[in-house]
Amino acid sequence: MAAFQALVLAGSRGGVDPVAAYAGVSQKGLIVLGGRTLLTRVLDALDKAGAERIGVSTNDAALEAALAGETTRAALSRLPSAAGPSQSVHDGAQAMGTPLLVTTVDHALLQAEWVSDFMADTPADADIAILLGEEALVQAAAPTTKRTYLAFRDGRYSGCNLFYLKTPASLRAIDLWRTVEKHRKQPWKIAALFGPVTLIRYLLGQMTLDEMVARIGRLAGVRAAAVRARHGLAAVDVDKPADLDLVRSLVEG
Repeated sequence: MAAFQALVLAGSRGGVDPVAAYAGVSQKGLIVLGGRTLLTRVLDALDKAGAERIGVSTNDAALEAALAGETTRAALSRLPSAAGPSQSVHDGAQAMGTPLLVTTVDHALLQAEWVSDFMADTPADADIAILLGEEALVQAAAPTTKRTYLAFRDGRYSGCNLFYLKTPASLRAIDLWRTVEKHRKQPWKIAALFGPVTLIRYLLGQMTLDEMVARIGRLAGVRAAAVRARHGLAAVDVDKPADLDLVRSLVEG
């Protein structure tokens, strides 16, 4: 696998994070799992996968101090996080350039193999790719996990918090994401973005995963690809206290 660079999202929308509070720390990246913080675990997976440069997007002083104590082969840097993840990705990509792998600090079980497989499975002509886990694969790996699945004609899929921005054009897709995020409390505006035909076909279960991702890509003016995860645990992150209990059981027994 060729060397690559990565961005780790470790920002906050403000207020108290329920998972961090449940674990008794100020920020999810500082949660200790199997003797290592989530920050260390994610950085280690990216480092072992061959990252040559890793940027961590955060404004948390405690996490920034922890980052200063990390040792990796990859060059580490702190990037200021924005109010939302889409803006943080946009700012990170502007600062670091592409190709850029993007993940989150709460990807507690992240493995170097998952990263390598994802980049290897991304189509050569894609500008941007997203990794998704098929429901049966995810549930087989973690039967008690409660994930959010999107239903398509060819199955139900959950996001895996791994994105690959292969080309500079991928920023156009991030711009679309920023627009969607801006209108997240105004669903009618989001519906207008995608158009009635796409929405009706999706709601009627007539679209496959690949068709939907390709349509969204065309709307943004990019070649977008859905990559299917080879490993079910890739879809398990730490969004809520029950997720933390689950990953603790998997890592610490």
